[in-house]
Amino acid sequence: MLCGANAYEQKYYFNEKFRAIPDSIKEELHIICVLFTEEVGGVFTVVFEEDGSVSLETDAYEEDLLYDEISSGLLVREVRMQRRELLESLSLYYRVFVLHEPMESLIKDEE
Repeated sequence: MLCGANAYEQKYYFNEKFRAIPDSIKEELHIICVLFTEEVGGVFTVVFEEDGSVSLETDAYEEDLLYDEISSGLLVREVRMQRRELLESLSLYYRVFVLHEPMESLIKDEE
C-alpha cells in the first residue's frame, strides 16, 4: 500500500517505503485520500499492484449504514480520470525504482 485514509479513525497513512516520492506528490495524495473519506466515508487506499499499476480501493465496515457504495465507485472513477497523469507517474516510479525495469523499455511501451 502506498497510502490511505480511514474515516472511522480519522487518520491518514503514508508508507515510508516510498519516502523518495516528491513532497508535492505526497501532499496531493494526502488531499485525495482525506477528501475521499470525508465525502463518502469508509477506508480509501492507493495501492501498487505487482505489475506496477496503481489501484484505488475503497471499503467500509459492514455495519456502516452511512457508507454509499455507489457514490464511492463514482468518486473512484472521477479521481482516476482527473488524476490520470499523477497515477501514471506513480506507476512509472514504481516500475523503475521498485521493480527495477529499464527506463528504455518503459519509454518504448509509451510510444
